[in-house]
Amino acid sequence: MKATFNLFDFSQRVNYKTEILAGLTVAMTMIPESLSFAILAGFPPLVGLYGAFIMGLVTAIFGGRPGLISGGAGATVIVLIALMKSHGIEYVFGAIALAGVIQIMVGLLKLGKFIRLVPQPVMFGFVNGLAVVIFMSQFEQFKTIVNGETEWLTGTPMLIMSGLTLLTISIVRFFPKISKAVPASLAAIIIVFGVVLFLDIDTKQVKDIASISGSLPPFHIPDFPLNWETFQIIFPFGVIMAAVGLTEGLLTLNLVDEITVTKGNSNRECVAQGSANILNGFFMGMGGCPMIAQTLVNLSAGSRARLSGIVAALTILVIILFGAPVIELLPMAALTGVMIMVAIGTFEWASFRILKRMPKSDVFVMLAVMLITVLLHNLALAVLIGVIISALVFAWDNAKRIRARKYVDEDGAKHYEISGPLFFGSVTGFSEKFDVMGDPQNIIIDLTESRVVDMSAIEALNAVTRRYHKAGKTVYLRHLSPDCIALLRNAEAIIDINIITDPTYKVATDKKSLGE
Repeated sequence: MKATFNLFDFSQRVNYKTEILAGLTVAMTMIPESLSFAILAGFPPLVGLYGAFIMGLVTAIFGGRPGLISGGAGATVIVLIALMKSHGIEYVFGAIALAGVIQIMVGLLKLGKFIRLVPQPVMFGFVNGLAVVIFMSQFEQFKTIVNGETEWLTGTPMLIMSGLTLLTISIVRFFPKISKAVPASLAAIIIVFGVVLFLDIDTKQVKDIASISGSLPPFHIPDFPLNWETFQIIFPFGVIMAAVGLTEGLLTLNLVDEITVTKGNSNRECVAQGSANILNGFFMGMGGCPMIAQTLVNLSAGSRARLSGIVAALTILVIILFGAPVIELLPMAALTGVMIMVAIGTFEWASFRILKRMPKSDVFVMLAVMLITVLLHNLALAVLIGVIISALVFAWDNAKRIRARKYVDEDGAKHYEISGPLFFGSVTGFSEKFDVMGDPQNIIIDLTESRVVDMSAIEALNAVTRRYHKAGKTVYLRHLSPDCIALLRNAEAIIDINIITDPTYKVATDKKSLGE
């Protein structure tokens, strides 16, 4: 019997040493990012670690594919910043749980495959916008509160903060050339931490933001009024978070599929993500989705099973329970430097290198999505607008492909052989093909190389037949596909046309067949 989880599938050869070391490495890279993203959103840092633990453990066990690492990803956290500022963290927990419910519904309805509908220019814009948002948000760490007002650091504090941040960036950039045994971000944090302690440098630390000492994630029902008004507040954020999480998560899943030459289960991943986010909402976690950077770290460390994700999550829990006194002393400059490098690494620099080779419409879509993401911090809206623009561009391009070959047969019937899809974008061009007054008594519209797609197409056919009817002439349709015939029959209330049944796709040769 095949095991439910790969961890317990003993037919699969699992290198336990590799999986454990990969898990520890992943945990060390997740901790600084989880803390940084939590602080960025205004959450208590402990909420970030709870989210990483819950998200990582649940998806590692129940997720759609081994090797995929989930945690408090920046894409989903940024979505919640506005809600945090306007209504507080209790409403955030409610939105996270609601996002989980939506994600489970997507998985149960098997809608995960529709991620393929997101065009590549949209993803370029999405990722680049996210990178810019993360980068710009780090400037908040160079500010302080004076008499209730937020002001930029000046003098020595600014020099110290800037110097330590640059040191962190330099270490992250160049440490892999020295050794790859330790993640560069972890090495940078340790080195900068050591410098601050050894030289007794006075700089902003994690404890200045909030305490992270804690126990197991506590069960907590979000404290807000259970009414329609509350639902209206959290629903948009829940939908956006669910959409962003699934978009980034399933794209990451596809990436892992390509790297490992295996096939993951997108719908199962949706259900796992949703379940984890529901738990996050009720156990004070900040929610999240699969993380591209940590997943790549995991794969590069040699992991191919679920064990590494489980080890990573449990390591984070151990840090929460026993490592808080040390973590609270981390200099914020180190976390800021790590996040700046995350932003730089997230940015798709290749998208700008190929700008000259991209269609102008794709360039426009990419830049539009990027600008919306940066200006509004609404990733789901940006992706939605990008998909809509791409669809409209596609519709416009296909609208120009509607063609009509015309000829009169030996029986005197005029044939219009239509090529190209007949849909809302092409109906105007379709209608312009016909010469109602100049055509003979019988007209045959041949749709061998076309397809009736939507109600706009049906209405266009209805308009053409109505024009010919008023002129005392008869229109026949032939070579319709079964789905087109079904669509026309469903619209019998608004259209009455003659369909020539010709299963052998032969040309009609006599007038009798026209009247059948």
